[in-house]
Amino acid sequence: MRNPVGSHVPVAGGLARTGLAYARDLGAETVQVFVANPRGWATPTGNPAEDERFRAECAAGGITAYVHAPYLINFGSHTEATAEKSVDSLRHSLRRGREIGALGVVVHTGSATGGRPREVALAQVRERMLPLLDELTHDDDPFLLLESTAGQGFSLCSRTWDFGPYFEALDAHPKLGVCLDTCHVFAAGHDLTGPHGTGRTLDQLVETVGAGRLKLIHANDSKDVAGAFKDRHENIGAGRIGEEPFRALFTHPATENVPLVIETPGGKAGHAADVERLKKLRDG
Repeated sequence: MRNPVGSHVPVAGGLARTGLAYARDLGAETVQVFVANPRGWATPTGNPAEDERFRAECAAGGITAYVHAPYLINFGSHTEATAEKSVDSLRHSLRRGREIGALGVVVHTGSATGGRPREVALAQVRERMLPLLDELTHDDDPFLLLESTAGQGFSLCSRTWDFGPYFEALDAHPKLGVCLDTCHVFAAGHDLTGPHGTGRTLDQLVETVGAGRLKLIHANDSKDVAGAFKDRHENIGAGRIGEEPFRALFTHPATENVPLVIETPGGKAGHAADVERLKKLRDG
């Protein structure tokens, strides 16, 4: 399948029991899950039986899985406690990703806090994150997927070319990839609309990080205009991006076999409609 389409799914009550049941109701071909409280530092141990059931049902249904690491992680933080907890939290997400058979773990690229220069923050990213990448030595370890932000504050990575210094800081590690969030790059100033907006943005990304590094797309429309620096997701086709840029995503060489996961509003009904809409844009 050129581009599996799916959704972030809730997992309270069990990865397979709740998460995959929700995914089946949507007709999802790929899923993204949390393996810890996204707004906390706790690193809960998994349930081996539930992990095995999740892996088995994903395999039986041909569903690929991804993990989203907690939002609090910031490897650019000037606060020692935050930097240390970020290491523990991401290591946990990567380990749990392997245990559930996830292909990638998405982490936000963070920001330079405390008034520190970007170069100092990126040096800390290298110091703290590169050892985690070097720990990914198993054949079934997930990729670490960097997700840029909408450009708010002192973001380390919001435009496509910002991935360049970030990759450089991490020696372009072979287990490093990109998760491109359409709402985030639009909000950061990449206008995906118009005849060449999406293609130009993807070309710039490939030029910056190289071919084959784009591993996942967060397909989200935007409530706000391009360059607004606001991270407010909207349902596919209902926002300022519109349907056509998503149709263009499916035809660009850089997105071949790259899954699309929605993180849109509207609960299950909204998610089901968005998955269906993306499939029509892909198959139409």
